[in-house]
Amino acid sequence: MKLSRSRKGLRLTAAAVAATALVVSGCSSTGGAAAAPSSTSAAGSGGGANVGPKAYTIAFITHAPDGDTFWDIIKQGMDSAAKNHGITAKYSGDPSAAGQATLIQNAIDSKVDGIATTLVSPEAMAPVLQKAKEAGIPVVALNGGIDQYKDLGALMYFGSDESLAGKTAGERIAAEGAKHPLCVIQAAGSVALEARCAGVAEGAPGTENIQVNGTDASSVVSTLTAKLQTDPTIDYIITLGAPIALAALQSKGDAKSSVKIGTFDLNADAIAKVKDGSLEFAIDQQPYLQGYEAVDSLWLYLSNGNVIGGGLPVLTGPSFVDKTNIDAIAGFAAKGTR
Repeated sequence: MKLSRSRKGLRLTAAAVAATALVVSGCSSTGGAAAAPSSTSAAGSGGGANVGPKAYTIAFITHAPDGDTFWDIIKQGMDSAAKNHGITAKYSGDPSAAGQATLIQNAIDSKVDGIATTLVSPEAMAPVLQKAKEAGIPVVALNGGIDQYKDLGALMYFGSDESLAGKTAGERIAAEGAKHPLCVIQAAGSVALEARCAGVAEGAPGTENIQVNGTDASSVVSTLTAKLQTDPTIDYIITLGAPIALAALQSKGDAKSSVKIGTFDLNADAIAKVKDGSLEFAIDQQPYLQGYEAVDSLWLYLSNGNVIGGGLPVLTGPSFVDKTNIDAIAGFAAKGTR
């Protein structure tokens, strides 16, 4: 994939935002029924020295299921930015597109000052985001929807270029000799995950996709084990989330396979597996930075009219984590920020 001039320039923007973050801080049902946020970071909890004209309330709404460690890191970033600016950030998530849209409608009805949301199902989000625009509520996007966020009315986007990240992974494993990689999609219909696997296939043309149920770890293990047992030509597995990588490692053992495994995203267990060589690498998209900048950018917009990125998405990844740099990253991961 040849990157356009504007895409190439995004890497510089990401670096600038990362520097900004250091200066500032040191995936329900429909019908509009109220849903309680699963996490709230409130003003006055030790931060708030640098507040705007009022104590803003921001709704932070994702497609994430409960228990995914990746989203714990995003929430850490959200909480840090809220604390630093003395604002209230209310987190909620629903893996169904309809449920996520309902959460956004609830936020509009409660008259929040801003909304940060993921856009892995852009078409389903379009009607409710139009309502946010009509209500005068600014929206920023993160993590999913890099190619759709502008059309949906979001002011800014923070996340990885998933096509680029996938291609980068594919080129790496192809250089290692991979002929028949397996790319594991754990959430049906996610444009971000589909883009990752499409990118992997571009870099490593022999790539095959497989769909698993990412909310059921035992099902993931059994599906991948069966695949490895029936197709011994598979020589590499690329998973799109750290918990899925751990399931793939179990499948490798159960199938008595010699397949290599690399993954997107990090958690403490994945870091340990990179350190001991069980995982070849992880591709980091810096979820803490996504959570932090989504809230920080809304505060800047509300308090000072600032828009980050110059009309382009702000990239927080991809970057490889492997044995060459794992020791440096591990310390941050132990604090829940990588």
